[in-house]
Amino acid sequence: MAAPAVPPPATPANRLSFGRKLAFGVGDLGSALVAAIQGFFLNAFLLDVAGIRPAAAGIIFLIVKIWDSVNDPLIGRLTDKTNTRWGRRRPWLLFGAVPFGLAWFLQWLVPDLSDTGLFWYYLVVALLLDTGFTAVNVPYTALTPELSQDYDERTSLNSFRFSFSILGGLIALAVHNVLIGLFPSVTTGYAVSAAVMGGVIVLSNFITFAYTEEHHFKDHTAENDPGFVEGVKIALRNRPFLYVVAIYLMSWLCIQFVQANMLLYVRYWVGGEDQFIQLAFALQISAFIFLIVWSRLSQKWGKQKVYFVGMSFWIAVEIALFFVQPGQFTVLLVLAMLAGVGVSVGYLIPWSMLPDVVELDELETGQRREGIYYGFFVFLQKLGISLGLALSNFALEAAGYINAEDLTNLPQQPTAVLTALRIFVSLVPAVILLLSFPIVYRYPITREKHAEILAALAARRK
Repeated sequence: MAAPAVPPPATPANRLSFGRKLAFGVGDLGSALVAAIQGFFLNAFLLDVAGIRPAAAGIIFLIVKIWDSVNDPLIGRLTDKTNTRWGRRRPWLLFGAVPFGLAWFLQWLVPDLSDTGLFWYYLVVALLLDTGFTAVNVPYTALTPELSQDYDERTSLNSFRFSFSILGGLIALAVHNVLIGLFPSVTTGYAVSAAVMGGVIVLSNFITFAYTEEHHFKDHTAENDPGFVEGVKIALRNRPFLYVVAIYLMSWLCIQFVQANMLLYVRYWVGGEDQFIQLAFALQISAFIFLIVWSRLSQKWGKQKVYFVGMSFWIAVEIALFFVQPGQFTVLLVLAMLAGVGVSVGYLIPWSMLPDVVELDELETGQRREGIYYGFFVFLQKLGISLGLALSNFALEAAGYINAEDLTNLPQQPTAVLTALRIFVSLVPAVILLLSFPIVYRYPITREKHAEILAALAARRK
């Protein structure tokens, strides 16, 4: 079998330019605003604005995950097989952007329907949005190993990407908050915000399509192709990939447990909801600053040590969150700033590990299957979101959650609901993060091992 073409290792002469990294980073704005606005506001919107019961919302999230288990690896596979003059990944950004933006807009409307009608409306829209997100985000993230092969530059590239992600999320939260406050009707404010953010989704993907250039690999022939099912089996037999999968799932599950419940935690336990946007800002700004710090330290310490240090700090913050009392919003604000130290690691390190895994697979099989691997990763990202929302919502339903009929006159939630909210933003994430430590310790691809992989690939080319 002919050896696949691979781009040369990065040198000062051929490293990615600032403009290329900038164009790549812009492409993450769509997923950034989804992560920020959906993460902080979707659950509270469905429960206290649309009036969906927690259990019904949980069922929606679980059904979407069933669909996810099919569409993420499938679309990843399709991007591997795409062959156009624009490359394999970029055409998906061009043609998937508008459906993605439209589905985002529809998610934040509150149609005049019965409870059953609202359930089916939000279920259908959630399925459409999930498909649009996959069609854009899987090929976008799969661009990373095709832009650079250098071990440290990939960390830099992901740092660039997540800088846009965090700052984009920060700006999206600010704009969303302003637009909500401009209108006397909360539902109108959400609809206007959704229209604006939908436009950002479309435009950002168009920019990345226009100003990035992916490497054209030449190993995609039918006779060498193991097929979709066998490709998935190969991916699941890749031991380092399974380690990265577990690390990423745990990191994102923690982020989503906190994000999904933080607004309700502030609304019903701590108080100070009118200052909630300050809390989100503190977290995002801190995460952005430490993203830069960890990116540089990873070049000296390695990815594993950065993970251990950053996540240890985050675990301490999570435990402290459980002891915050009503009225202590200032304490909560300080903890949010400290949490950014660890949250930035949860963004950076797993995504920086993934391209190395792809090349190990190439060395072992002679195939480039970024789409399958990144498809699984996007699936895990959405799995973390949906599991965090579904499990916490089922718990809130069992505890007797009371839907708010008017956000200016909030109900008094039962003690069991308040306790559940406190646990889901503190102790549950802390335990999950602790469980990730032995997995990170056993992750086998160090900088030295990655250099051996690249050398073996180079020898195969010769």
